[in-house]
Amino acid sequence: MKDTLQLKAYAKINLGLDVVRKREDGYHEVRMIMQTVKLFDKLTFRLLEEDEIRIKSNLGFLPVDENNLVCKAIRLLKDTYQVKQGMEVDLFKCIPVAAGMAGGSTDCAAALVGASRLFGLHLGREKLMELGVKLGADVPYCVLRGTALSEGIGEVLTPLPPIPNCVLLIAKPSISVSTKYVYEHLDSEGITHHPDIDGMVEAIRQGSLAGIADRLENVLEQVTITQYPIIQRIKDTMKEQGALNALMSGSGPTVFGIFEEAEAAEAAKQVIRKKDLAGQVYVVNPFHQDIGKQR
Repeated sequence: MKDTLQLKAYAKINLGLDVVRKREDGYHEVRMIMQTVKLFDKLTFRLLEEDEIRIKSNLGFLPVDENNLVCKAIRLLKDTYQVKQGMEVDLFKCIPVAAGMAGGSTDCAAALVGASRLFGLHLGREKLMELGVKLGADVPYCVLRGTALSEGIGEVLTPLPPIPNCVLLIAKPSISVSTKYVYEHLDSEGITHHPDIDGMVEAIRQGSLAGIADRLENVLEQVTITQYPIIQRIKDTMKEQGALNALMSGSGPTVFGIFEEAEAAEAAKQVIRKKDLAGQVYVVNPFHQDIGKQR
């Protein structure tokens, strides 16, 4: 039986993010268009005979104990299925941390997939998504991947066709944003204009890149950009450099721009670096998941 496995955990961006209402339980009900991108962390899993979970990371400030979502995912599978073996995970992070790109959630999803395989459980995607929602609202999507409409608190997912070929410029300024802070300061009752999520779904179904770009919108920007104006400066710079449009992903502070040509995206990357607007800047493509195929 195989006792090691390496998986890529891909980041996500939000092509659209709307907050419908704040629920009685304190959670916010959302409607979002999620898109996986080819920026990823690498996780190497090794089975252990001893009953323990060990995590190592290339980033010294990351927790490597039970507070890490990778550890929580493995613990959940061990407890749910009475697995006696342990697991060692080497987590090599490239996705910006606390950036609105679901870095922690996608590592968690990869841990569910990896541990399921190495423990010999071989759980299907639907079961892994069902377990994932216990660990975080974005985890089921990170198991699914690709292009999807996300509703509820993020756990109600409808797969969509892949978006047209394009190039994405991703820039994370040297600030960190608390998702909790953003949602606490969002006046969900006072939102007067909502993103055209239905129109975005239709543009995706029609394969219209211009239609998608025209509808990029994120209601959380009203909180985060007020606090951190550099986000708006990055958006404006991307558009000045030829992006069809640009948007903050999730609760921020990462910004992405949609380009038709890689050369223009690369040139914009250099401008953003020269202006010292962001320390972490990447040119990537969308990741398209084959829904009929396990990772």
